[in-house]
Amino acid sequence: MTRILPDAQWRHRSGLSGLLAALDAEQGRARYVGGAVRDGLLGLPVNDLDIATSLLPQDVLDRLRAAGIKAVPTGIEHGTITAVLPDGPVEITTLRRDVSTDGRRATIAYTDDWQQDAARRDFTFNALYADPLTGAISDYFGGVADLDARHLRFIGDANARIAEDHLRILRYFRFLARYGDNEVDTVAYAACVAAANSLMALSRERIADELLKLLVVRDPVPALRLMVDGGIWRPVLPEITIDGVHRLSALIAREATAGIEPSALRRLAALIPSNMVQADQIGARLKLSNKARKRLIVALEPAPAPEGPRALAHRIGVEGAVDRILLDPAAPLPALASLVDWTPPSLPIGGGALIARGLQPGPDVARALQEVQKIWVAEDFPDANRVGEIADQTVSKFQRARQ
Repeated sequence: MTRILPDAQWRHRSGLSGLLAALDAEQGRARYVGGAVRDGLLGLPVNDLDIATSLLPQDVLDRLRAAGIKAVPTGIEHGTITAVLPDGPVEITTLRRDVSTDGRRATIAYTDDWQQDAARRDFTFNALYADPLTGAISDYFGGVADLDARHLRFIGDANARIAEDHLRILRYFRFLARYGDNEVDTVAYAACVAAANSLMALSRERIADELLKLLVVRDPVPALRLMVDGGIWRPVLPEITIDGVHRLSALIAREATAGIEPSALRRLAALIPSNMVQADQIGARLKLSNKARKRLIVALEPAPAPEGPRALAHRIGVEGAVDRILLDPAAPLPALASLVDWTPPSLPIGGGALIARGLQPGPDVARALQEVQKIWVAEDFPDANRVGEIADQTVSKFQRARQ
């Protein structure tokens, strides 16, 4: 019995019916493919929408433009055109078969054979197609049954699939954590372990993208433990060890207890050694943005002295404070409640107000202002009236010291 893709809101996006008409979906020339079909069958939200088509790329471009749909040739050399719809982009890719591969990129040829296109994909439940009008699923390699069983299986020979694209090693463990039952296929696992050194041929950006996607799934710990045991990370990120997996496990438990959404960067901070210098080096190696690298450093920077959650947030930002508290197994989680919907305020007084109170202009002004702020933070940010009292006391103190 043919499985039918359930109806869902994403199938009624604005402009989608016009796009499907332009691609001759009624004549069977276009089908949904990949993640949208997989997640649609599972009843999960669908964000990224991909369409496979038997139409050639230039024909797709011409048809979309004739229909008044903005078309961008984002990957036309690989057969991909992006249609820009009101609710987001849709990637349209001509059916392909691999002519040759080197583990990083493939030389492709176009085809009109849907099974040939499916055969070049990685896992069985990522090679499912759905008729956009009837919802009928096309399944060439038992992907529906694997999805129902939460069984992650390479299409055909695992070694061959990995040789075609080395990134599939990392994708295997991400999909195992996201969709699998964490019961690893021994043949697939052995193939990933045997090919781990080939990860060195990949760009660090691609490695970082897969790692961060893995870390943000609900519980990546079982998959990461398998990766560490098999030496998967050793060629590219030897800093990831079983100790880091244990720290990550503790963090995930604290996130759940506190009701805090997972963060890939916070989890990465737990996974790597608790050393801000190493964190910055790892961030640089992975080509993370300056903002992301700074977040890792702030999360792992040793605290100069014990301080309350709001004082910490005032000094390093709320995001950094939340990271620090969650990463520190000794920090009480109830402290996070005081940071909910709280924005660190600015000191409601400046150097001019101290001079107006009689403090002589000069270096004492900056020092006195620092002392006012220190007291203000220690008293948990009292109102302007109390700040005025603190300022009066501080100015008097500095004036006495000058006498």
